[in-house]
Amino acid sequence: MANLSTGNAGSSYFDLAGRGQVFSAQAAITAPVIYSTAAGTGGPLLWNGTNNVRAIILGVTCALTVVTTVAAALGLTGNSGQTAAPGTTTPIGTVANMLIGAGPPKCTVYSVGTVTNAGNFFLPLMGLGTGPLTVSDQQLGFIDLAGLVVVPPNCWVAIAASATASTTVAQIGLIWAEQVLL
Repeated sequence: MANLSTGNAGSSYFDLAGRGQVFSAQAAITAPVIYSTAAGTGGPLLWNGTNNVRAIILGVTCALTVVTTVAAALGLTGNSGQTAAPGTTTPIGTVANMLIGAGPPKCTVYSVGTVTNAGNFFLPLMGLGTGPLTVSDQQLGFIDLAGLVVVPPNCWVAIAASATASTTVAQIGLIWAEQVLL
């Protein structure tokens, strides 16, 4: 496995991306749900249904297009025990290998879905303001997680909210690497 830290070219994601192990998924999400619910979770929702790969979360991207009327935060949540694909799924907007022309990921990504077990943690990453976008000082973009969250087989991870953000609309991305387990 490559060094997941950021910095110079020798210790960045370049090594992983150059081997075709880094992927991104993007979803247009309306009203992200609270992390403690199982229905409609995601934005994106990554499910590791493999038995020989672990997904390593490298980063999250976000661009708000409609603000919320409820003060909330967006962040990561996840859980184990997802032995079958999530139900009631919505297809992902886009998914790509960051080595252009390389193959698809082994993990499955959805825009949203219903998971077996609701999220059992919440890692806040960014606040959602209630002010108009025209005067917002929020500069959301790429948040580097550098492998902080690892998704083993039969587990899932997703972007969720600290409170259901009923009016929020955002373009949200998830970047991860896949490591084959020995």
